[in-house]
Amino acid sequence: MPDLLWNSALLVCPVCEGRLRPDSGKIECSDCNACYPVEDGIPLLFVPNEGQTGDVTEIVKGFYEENPFPNYDDLDSSHSLMEKAERGVFARLLNEQIRGGATVLEVGCGTGQLTNFLGMSWNRQVFGSDLCLNSLRLGNAFRDRNNIKNTRFLQMNLFRPALRRSAFDVVVCNGVLHHTADPLGGFRSISRLVKPGGFIVIGLYNKIGRWTTDFRRFLFRLSGDRLKFLDAHVRNPTYNEARKRAWFLDQYKHPHESKHTYGEVISWFESNGFEFTFSIPKTESDPFKADERLFEPHSKGTKSDRFFTQLGMLLQGGVDGALFVMIGRRAPEGKVEALVPAADARRLASA
Repeated sequence: MPDLLWNSALLVCPVCEGRLRPDSGKIECSDCNACYPVEDGIPLLFVPNEGQTGDVTEIVKGFYEENPFPNYDDLDSSHSLMEKAERGVFARLLNEQIRGGATVLEVGCGTGQLTNFLGMSWNRQVFGSDLCLNSLRLGNAFRDRNNIKNTRFLQMNLFRPALRRSAFDVVVCNGVLHHTADPLGGFRSISRLVKPGGFIVIGLYNKIGRWTTDFRRFLFRLSGDRLKFLDAHVRNPTYNEARKRAWFLDQYKHPHESKHTYGEVISWFESNGFEFTFSIPKTESDPFKADERLFEPHSKGTKSDRFFTQLGMLLQGGVDGALFVMIGRRAPEGKVEALVPAADARRLASA
């Protein structure tokens, strides 16, 4: 069972955080004796949230089981995935700037395209986790077909992590937390997985920039989806029909989403022992460049700087769903206390 033994020291029981041991096609907890199946080399370590019925996690899980996103229809090899990823500046910069040998986790990896891309080079150990098994199967099958050795996938609930605390140099969670019932609680949960001195990368829908998408969603609902051509991705001639459908469903038919501001996320960082390093779009007035240093400290800007950045997202029509990315560095060992008092964190959240 080579897949299960691949750095299995990073896996923990999602119920009690005990040590897991592989055993004949399943995984058992040494502490509480819980037993978890393995399908197609993917450990199924998803545990539902406790004490909740009709939980948003289960609703979202069902949505993505039926509509895996993004799909692999336009990718037939590791070379085509690399070309696609490098056309997006963010993925290219991540790949160039996450050091060789790093341990990396993508939480809510979907079909694992970024996870597989980051695992292609630099001898990293890259994990992709998601709640949707159908999505994970697509990513795992692509990995197997293309012999991507440094990537592994597992099914888990981000509120009940099945990975050891303080184990990862970089944790990426892009476009995920806004589909949970408790985005801040989700952030706190996954932030514990970051090593002291390591980085967290999160992407969220912006409260102001997303207004354009909200308006289009209203028009689509009113017209019975006959006005889909108003979305630039649906009109894109380079997209096949499956990719257009996946985008449309994810943006306009999702059962749950929330929206957030720059100031809110800065408060998350600073009240949980992280310091802001970078954002996309930038809080500063100078334009984003192709050689930006993602993991070096940058100004978080003033409240007015951040407002005008978010207003710019709206004026640009909510490009790419008005998703913004923020990167924070966890304080080194011995300095992991909150960086600002709680009252100041509440003030920042309004920015």
